[in-house]
Amino acid sequence: MRLLITTQVVDSNDSDLGFFVRWIEEFQKHAEVEVITRKELGRGGKLSRALKLLTLARAKKYDAVFVHMNPEYLVATGWYWRLRGKKVALWYTHKSVDLKLRIAEKFATVILTASRESFRLKSSKVRVMGHGIDTEFFFPDPSVARGEHWLSVGRLMKSKRHDLAIRMAVEQGLPLLIAGEGPERESLKALGQELGATVRFLGALTQAQLREEYRRAAQLVHTSETGSLDKVVLEAAACGLPVKSNDPAIAALPLDPAYVREHHSLQNLIPAILKELS
Repeated sequence: MRLLITTQVVDSNDSDLGFFVRWIEEFQKHAEVEVITRKELGRGGKLSRALKLLTLARAKKYDAVFVHMNPEYLVATGWYWRLRGKKVALWYTHKSVDLKLRIAEKFATVILTASRESFRLKSSKVRVMGHGIDTEFFFPDPSVARGEHWLSVGRLMKSKRHDLAIRMAVEQGLPLLIAGEGPERESLKALGQELGATVRFLGALTQAQLREEYRRAAQLVHTSETGSLDKVVLEAAACGLPVKSNDPAIAALPLDPAYVREHHSLQNLIPAILKELS
């Protein structure tokens, strides 16, 4: 299969999307791959970027399309792919449902998501596929000694509830490391000072840096209120890190490396995606 992939960025050092480099590498084991990133679309307005995407989509040779987390790409070019008879898979894992997503749903052949809760628009096109954790990268390392500190991972925003993680760590008298960046950093710092917490902010981490934190911590504290199965929970579990979650559904899962390999591994996900597009 010749596959066209559209995504925001391809950069292993990107704190949010660095993981997608490994996705592309796995796709390349099974298909010929062409990639279009946001950078290639330029810095112009929406119309300018849409026209550039259409130009690139017309110039490349491919059998099917995989749109990663960018429903606006389907809004711009979905009609063209529909006219050309191309199968298009949209990967989307977010609680937000807006007009762009509703339009994209009409043009997509199939919509792929990680869990039932990670796609909130009702559609017969939705397929729950698992998260796609790179279990060849995230795995336990017995040679790394675990400390006594807790770890909280995720963007520093209100819905992630790092404030609860800070309070829980204070109650237990344990140090807490927080990995992530975002608008709530200063208010979380202030809370930590107010409560006398031993908390350290690690900032945005690369995949390699995050893996080391998963291997060194005593426990991942998951306090997010997004209502979906967060990828960080599975990454931590794949590294053998115990998970304490406020979400009963997550707390009930058998979170260990074997569970992640069986139900959420990238190595199983990519062939399944290509099967949907064949």
